[in-house]
Amino acid sequence: MQIELELLAPAKNKDIGIAAIDCGADAVYIAGPKFGARESAGNSFSDIAELASYAHKFGAKVYMVVNTILYDNELAEAQKSISKAWEIGCDAVIVQDLSVLKMDLPPIPLFASTQTNIRTTEQAKFLESLGFQRLILARELSLEQISDIKKSVGADIETFVHGALCVSYSGQCYLSQKLTGRSANRGACAQACRSLYTLTDSSGKVLLKDFPILSLKDFNLSERIPELVKAGVTSFKIEGRLKNISYIKNIVRLYREKIDLFLAENPLYIRASAGDVTGGFKPNPYLTFNRGYTQFFIDGQRGKWQSGSGAKYIGEPVGKITKSGKDRQGMFQFTYQLLTKDGQTTTPIINGDGLCFISRGGGITGIRANSCNGNTVTTTEKTTIPQGSVIYRNFNIAFERELEKNMPQRTIPVALHLKKDADGSLILAAQWGRTNETEKYTCSISAGDKFEAATNLELATANLYRQLGKSSGIFRFELKSIDESIIVPFIPASQLNELRRKMAAKIEEIIPTLWRTPAYSRSSVNTKPQVCNSNLNYLANCSNRLSHEVYRECGAEKIADAYEITPETKAELMRTKYCIKYELGICPNHQNGGRNSAIKEPLKLINGDNSLELKFDCRNCQMLIIG
Repeated sequence: MQIELELLAPAKNKDIGIAAIDCGADAVYIAGPKFGARESAGNSFSDIAELASYAHKFGAKVYMVVNTILYDNELAEAQKSISKAWEIGCDAVIVQDLSVLKMDLPPIPLFASTQTNIRTTEQAKFLESLGFQRLILARELSLEQISDIKKSVGADIETFVHGALCVSYSGQCYLSQKLTGRSANRGACAQACRSLYTLTDSSGKVLLKDFPILSLKDFNLSERIPELVKAGVTSFKIEGRLKNISYIKNIVRLYREKIDLFLAENPLYIRASAGDVTGGFKPNPYLTFNRGYTQFFIDGQRGKWQSGSGAKYIGEPVGKITKSGKDRQGMFQFTYQLLTKDGQTTTPIINGDGLCFISRGGGITGIRANSCNGNTVTTTEKTTIPQGSVIYRNFNIAFERELEKNMPQRTIPVALHLKKDADGSLILAAQWGRTNETEKYTCSISAGDKFEAATNLELATANLYRQLGKSSGIFRFELKSIDESIIVPFIPASQLNELRRKMAAKIEEIIPTLWRTPAYSRSSVNTKPQVCNSNLNYLANCSNRLSHEVYRECGAEKIADAYEITPETKAELMRTKYCIKYELGICPNHQNGGRNSAIKEPLKLINGDNSLELKFDCRNCQMLIIG
């Protein structure tokens, strides 16, 4: 039996979701009107229904996120929202709050969000025992850790492969709540990890001033698909429900190509939806938003993960400023020399490109190229760029136009066969499947019985192959055979075209019933879930009465209220795999001389009036922020 591999894309809205499907996504995840971890990316149920209808034409799936913690006064509405998701055709719901397990829900599969902080085999087994069909793992895991988790559970394993990295273990970050009153676990993250901080030691010595020390590079595992599959991952998730449509097109197409290369060489695996993606733009992950890329902890080794002096997208280095000043109209103007890297010269700046440069103090200033004449650029922005500065392009207008105008085509190949039925009438039979799939699906329609035999056999046969072998909608037809018993008829081109369109309509009606996620019987869930042992107690972070009930029934020794309930309490605001000591070169575990550093602990992060203490759990190689 072949194993399905799923490329899962984010959708801020319906249009972006459809674009992701067109570029090759096997599934998309999207928020409903409320309860999504990105509160500015909500959608109406009618839009999600349209997206699901479109996705199901390709056998692709739509997952709705309900991945915030819930308050008691929201439980009834959340229950209705999940029920509505099933009603409109969603294939699963991604959840954080365990209160969902106590709700009266339709038979929609439930996936445990990365917000449930799945990073050990114990956590994975615990959540699987509660009935979750899929576990979405923490981003901080190595291939070895992912493999260990998969060996301990039967649930599907989903992991992030691309996009922004939260510095904290997901679901365990309260920094935004502490600094701004906006809860990351309620969909209102203020991205406090991208803010500027001053780092001091216990003597007050300033080690870094106004620096985004908690901002990480972006994740990119596009070259690691084979190893992730070997570790047991079957769903590859792209982050980015706040990203724009060009970003989603570009990155989905990139991963579609990478996964398809793997599938072509590994027939034991199959794409989780149907349809070939051909033609269109060539993806380039460096030409849309990124903070620089990292593979994070996937090899079980530390690296320099911090994103640099800015938490923004700087873009590709284009050239070096050789002259700058003002033109005759007083507008800022500069002349530049193109850079060469690996023997390749960068493409020139053109009108409409977005540019930026980094000042000596580390600040990033952005401008727009309003007029380009050779290697001279004029802008209406009121700024100056010192001679010798490197200019970066963070909005490539030529690439953006390519993404908009040169979309790939996603079509499902269908083989047609012209046959006779028992009473001698013509039958048009269709056969189709998914890439690398041995099992094929079939259907047939009547082609009619009132046709005269062709007087020109060769011409009539060619006409049948030509007219039936065209595309209709999302289906790419090819007439493969004409039964030998058939006396080749003369059928007008208009009737053949109509026959082909009828076949397309029939297949389009059948496909959603073939590949729709089956109803999930919650009666099959373990009635005695795994006991919540001491290693899992920190999971018992409850914001409502039903989540308290879940943990009590699982034998939790201690059940704590969510930080959002008692925000004034001194608490662990963040636990991270990322470590400032390592970034500073004073890690006692990994860097020589770390123990003899002149820097005196405890270290503190200063942000406005807030002083946050850093603690280091060197035994487990983690950093804690206390507030």
